[in-house]
Amino acid sequence: MTPTDTLEYAENVISRSDLSATVKNWQQQHGRHNLPWQLARDPYHVLVSEIMLQQTQVATVIPYFERWLESLPTVTTLAAASEDQIMALWQGLGYYSRARNLHRAAREVCASYNGKIPDCPAELRKIPGIGPYTAGAITAFAYDKSAALVDGNIARLFCRLFGIAEPLPASATSKLLWRLAEYYTPAHDNRIYAQGLLDLGATLCKPRQPDCPRCPLQANCVAFRTGRTAELPLKKARRALPQRHGNFLLSINETGLLLEQRPAGGIWPRLWSLPELTETAAESFKLDGEFKHTFSHYKLQAKVWCAVTSEAEAPYATATCRRIPLAQLSNYGLPAPIATYLQPYLTVHLQKAANGT
Repeated sequence: MTPTDTLEYAENVISRSDLSATVKNWQQQHGRHNLPWQLARDPYHVLVSEIMLQQTQVATVIPYFERWLESLPTVTTLAAASEDQIMALWQGLGYYSRARNLHRAAREVCASYNGKIPDCPAELRKIPGIGPYTAGAITAFAYDKSAALVDGNIARLFCRLFGIAEPLPASATSKLLWRLAEYYTPAHDNRIYAQGLLDLGATLCKPRQPDCPRCPLQANCVAFRTGRTAELPLKKARRALPQRHGNFLLSINETGLLLEQRPAGGIWPRLWSLPELTETAAESFKLDGEFKHTFSHYKLQAKVWCAVTSEAEAPYATATCRRIPLAQLSNYGLPAPIATYLQPYLTVHLQKAANGT
């Protein structure tokens, strides 16, 4: 498929009117209607949910979304919140830059738009942290206006429906998908249509074992007709991730847990983590345990060390380190693998505190 014949080819697969009608009809009968962010149609709710849903499954997001709105119910309260509060609420969702982008977006909305989230993609794209998909999602779901959107679900659906045999996430393929999305976006009832595309991708046109018999687009789908549903969309070959090693200090006592705020650059920026040790410094401590964690660009093989004497910890009582009472840890954002590693220790110490031992 070339740029010059894309839309003519696509119309031969399925017309604009047929795709819109089919998707909207299916969504109203079989789509998702009770997700928490669908209930109020509030632009702020849509903004929060869409940022959370980036690279995260719906089932995982729901409890985070509900806790977030309990603490930060409006864009104004988010703009006024501290970074520690935001990181604590986000803890466990990963990709923490999303939380910071959300914070920056709220501040910009309050500073430049008098606290009202814009209703068109062009204005939304001016706000830090809001990209093409999020701008389209807010326009469609909060305001029910015409705006194209392409995420992983829609990209997969379109690649199969139109038989696009180009790899994702290549730039040329992305441009092609956005061109199709813009062409097929209806002028009216875009909320239902956009939700229908997402629901089809999430519930039927799944990455593995798509449920083609239940799909309303089966008769039009090029991948189904040609037996390529398992093949499409094509993926770029992934390179093997390199492995890196890390060393962390565990120091926990009756006064609290020693944590270090990470620098702005590198992994877990500005989150509170166990202090990091150099290989040489780790030799002064006793090995407590290990954990593994996979980042987007490498795999971390980490060792956790504990001090035999308090004197050995002295060099780590720095300006960036703080001993935090265990009862206050929920106010601090910890990286998920660190929080998971600490959980057994925190349970024991909190039980001792409750028993007065």
